[in-house]
Amino acid sequence: MAGRVEVRQIDDDEGQRLHYAAKKARVEHLYARVSLHLASNGASAAVNWRLFLPGSWDPASPKADPAKVARRDRCAIPAQVGHVEKWQPALDMIDETQSWGIDVPQDIADGGYGDTAAFRLALETRGLDYVVGISTTTTAQPEEARPSTPPASAGAGGRSLPVPSRHSE
Repeated sequence: MAGRVEVRQIDDDEGQRLHYAAKKARVEHLYARVSLHLASNGASAAVNWRLFLPGSWDPASPKADPAKVARRDRCAIPAQVGHVEKWQPALDMIDETQSWGIDVPQDIADGGYGDTAAFRLALETRGLDYVVGISTTTTAQPEEARPSTPPASAGAGGRSLPVPSRHSE
């Protein structure tokens, strides 16, 4: 199928989706999902998805919240499901979708994925073209850049730090 792949996480900035419980007249935090969509000029469809469990819902996580861990039992979340970084299930979904014989021609993902070097490297290792968002704090250098330490200038008063250089010395 020609088109693109979008990896999305439906949640707020804490990794939890807000859901209004009208009968209880309060707001509850729910777990989120990571989904993979195939799209073309004429259509798009979700072809794979995974549960994304925030660290606060995982009893093995240092960020575990006892109230949320108790809630996971009421939600019937299997005990073997724990928190993993959201880019890991995204890669699993790409691999699984390809194992079904579905072509994944390109990956498009937001900064939550693009800021993770391991995710970008895994896409390159799989030979996938990708376009990912990155935050303003993510840096990029040409492939041939190598760290180097410039000579200390007189009166600098401190230690020089390595800086990327286009040419190895």
